[in-house]
Amino acid sequence: MTAYIIRRLLQTVLVLFIVTFYVFMILHILPGDPLMLYISQSQMGSLAPEQLEALRHEFGLDKPIPTQYVDWIGGVFGGNLGSSIFLGDKVLKLVAESLPITVHLGITAMLIACILGIASGVICALRRGKWLDTMLTVLANAGITIPNFWAGILLIYLFGLKLGWLPIFGYTSPFDDFSLSTRQMLMPVFCLSLFGVAALTRQTRSSMLEVVRQDYIRTAWAKGLSERVVVLRHTLKNALIPIVTLLGMQVRFLVGGSVVIETVFSIPGMGRLLVEAIFAHDYQVVQGCVLIIAIVVAISNLIVDISYAWLDPRIRYD
Repeated sequence: MTAYIIRRLLQTVLVLFIVTFYVFMILHILPGDPLMLYISQSQMGSLAPEQLEALRHEFGLDKPIPTQYVDWIGGVFGGNLGSSIFLGDKVLKLVAESLPITVHLGITAMLIACILGIASGVICALRRGKWLDTMLTVLANAGITIPNFWAGILLIYLFGLKLGWLPIFGYTSPFDDFSLSTRQMLMPVFCLSLFGVAALTRQTRSSMLEVVRQDYIRTAWAKGLSERVVVLRHTLKNALIPIVTLLGMQVRFLVGGSVVIETVFSIPGMGRLLVEAIFAHDYQVVQGCVLIIAIVVAISNLIVDISYAWLDPRIRYD
């Protein structure tokens, strides 16, 4: 197991290097000069060529692109992700301010998706062919097809503008105002967890139906064990491997969904920070956000792979 984890960590480092390298190159290939955008926003007049070159030197834009990337990598190992051209703050500070908001939103959506999705899938499998199974399956199929941004717009229109029950934008820390924070989080969390609940319901139902046909499940029923023991101890645990795999994939969907949802609901998280940085060609911010997202996804994949051995003792990593 230790050797496997070390190999995966080395692979993760290689993947992070490739991802950041390609993102860095793509941003520099795109048309537009971030310095020109910066000047147009901060000054109405024009700058002298000497002042323009001084700004280029200050932000490191006068160096060749490979040199800029190497300098950025060196800063990462030193705990420095660079500085934002437009906001004037350190990227690490911007990420530290926005990342907890995205984490709060994502973890809440993930917990809701796990609880509702797995519970609904178990109910569908145990009541296969009944009206409850049919209803939940139809809702799950509908949930997969609904785009989260479209659902967000509908919720804003209905509960925010028409009924006025919920705030339609912004974020408040639960430590500052728990009631307002909860009301602000209801619609974004619903939109983020919608696909997860639907996908987990379908996957759990499918995995459970495959396991309940096994001989050891029939034996457990024949022993007179209670339904709770048979479902939780024998059926669900053996059906968890594909479910856990899907949960690992949900992390990617939550990260991608947070970019859209935070923009729709004007939530100052890392997803919205990334979108604004992309439009502004703020290279340092984009690179920092992509690096953090890649690390989160890589760690989640590693945790999922390691959990296989715990769920199924027959799995061994040589």
